[in-house]
Amino acid sequence: MAFSIATWNINSVRLRMPLVERFLLEYAPDVLSLQETKCANDVFPAAAFRKLGYEHIAINGQKGYHGVATVARRPIEIVERRRFCENDDCRHVSVRFDAGGKSLLLHNFYVPAGGDEPDPEINRKFRHKLDFVAEMNAIRAEHDEVSGSVLVGDLNIAPLEHDVWSHKQLLNVVSHTPVETTGFEAMRKAGGWIDLMRHGVPDDQKLYTWWSYRAQDWQASNRGRRLDHVWCSANLVPHFAGYEILREARGWERPSDHVPVIARFDLN
Repeated sequence: MAFSIATWNINSVRLRMPLVERFLLEYAPDVLSLQETKCANDVFPAAAFRKLGYEHIAINGQKGYHGVATVARRPIEIVERRRFCENDDCRHVSVRFDAGGKSLLLHNFYVPAGGDEPDPEINRKFRHKLDFVAEMNAIRAEHDEVSGSVLVGDLNIAPLEHDVWSHKQLLNVVSHTPVETTGFEAMRKAGGWIDLMRHGVPDDQKLYTWWSYRAQDWQASNRGRRLDHVWCSANLVPHFAGYEILREARGWERPSDHVPVIARFDLN
């Protein structure tokens, strides 16, 4: 059976725990990485996850904002909760676990959204986002014969032309501006990361993981963006068995504006 890792910006884990329960019961990934959990560590709903069989939990949370968590059905070792830009926002946690005879390092990221104005000189949130991505150059796809790396999360940038509903109309919209996409792709390639969602998928095929709450009918307008990503070290690519974007979750009751992405590997 394939080993699976899911990533999902849940937009408040306590508010949407019923959706998380539904997802875990129906799809049962081996590991789930959540972003924008929006709760401090001491109020994270760990008991609910353990009841569902996800007994191993790594959290980096804060009250009301940001926050990441990785839960698993197998033992995980917390490696790091890294700070970026000399800021205490909780946006990263990495864990290590064994799968298929390999030791895998899994990074879970929530990159800053960047605000509305794509000018770092007048928008400190956008400056922070650019600086954060630049610091991610230090996160490399470490691997050798017995180890590999995976990076997942809401990276808040849609890098390619068909990762957005309209390349032309979004060129000056935060998440798809040239300064973001150029720096993002340069960082990914410099780190040795493989973009698994585009591996074997033509660049002209539309891929979305996020649909705005602002759309009256998100499904009809289909104005999406690919903000959620799954990357891995080159040595894991031969083990990659495909992925699924769970678009239907955007239509669940009181949904997140992001949907889960499940990546599968031939690693038992």
